[in-house]
Amino acid sequence: MDRLQSMEAFVKVVERGSFAGAADALGLSRAMVSKHIAALEDRLGVRLLHRTTRRLSLTEVGRAYFDRTREIMHQLVEAEEAASALQSTPRGTLRLNCSTGFGVRHLAPALAAFQAQYPELQVDLALSDRLVDLVEDGFDLVIRIGRLQDSSLIARRLAPSRMLLCAAPAYLAARGEPKHPDDLAAHNFLRYAYMSVSEIPMTGPNGETASFGFAGNLLCNNGDALLAAALTGQGIVVLPTFYVGSHLADGALRTVLPHWTLPQLTIYAVYPVNRHLAAKVRLFVDFLADRFRGDPPWDACWLADGKPGA
Repeated sequence: MDRLQSMEAFVKVVERGSFAGAADALGLSRAMVSKHIAALEDRLGVRLLHRTTRRLSLTEVGRAYFDRTREIMHQLVEAEEAASALQSTPRGTLRLNCSTGFGVRHLAPALAAFQAQYPELQVDLALSDRLVDLVEDGFDLVIRIGRLQDSSLIARRLAPSRMLLCAAPAYLAARGEPKHPDDLAAHNFLRYAYMSVSEIPMTGPNGETASFGFAGNLLCNNGDALLAAALTGQGIVVLPTFYVGSHLADGALRTVLPHWTLPQLTIYAVYPVNRHLAAKVRLFVDFLADRFRGDPPWDACWLADGKPGA
């Protein structure tokens, strides 16, 4: 059997976690994928995969072979794209990862508009609030919010990610509205599980600084669940404006300490360093940078009249 096809089948089986998933991705039958893996193992004289009725896992040799083989397949794709019209017209599959909140609200609508321009492009979008390894997990592009630590990757700034303290009017009416960060100690916070700090600094209208801790009765790893709790008046939440902008506009939420500012983050498009960047990645990053340039629409209420939350 063709060696490159067998290598590609092996990589897809590992990435998709099953023979059926690889078969769907490659447009082959499950039996043909199984034959490719068997032929590859026979050629190498080793077992690459542990197979049970419930799951697949890599052997030690299989893991080493997978790492090298996936890199070879990536290099092959890059070589083909560098020598073909793929460098000017996006085709194939664009594998993306993004946080759930931003992905649902803003990336998905952007993708729809982009694919309307390039109908030959397929998109594989994974939404997750956990931090993924772009290279290890096989993504072409990830949207990250925060600070980039891996210097082996390229980051393109897309938009600011402004953080706010928010609560429902009913909560503030019942518990009182804080006038200073020190007052926050008496309030219930709805806490994001992936926030690693125990205190958050704030800067006041005259440049003064303060910090606050946040204790409360809800800890969750999903921003939408925290937003739902805040809308029902359960407590104060710290969320980006891309979550809460529309709720500030319609009055369902109000900013807490509106003249104090929290540290602001940045939304980045992050991709590996490639000598020949695929058109599907390059054009989509350019598209997002143009779509979100300047002050993004979800910040309109926050920036109204030059005052946060006015």
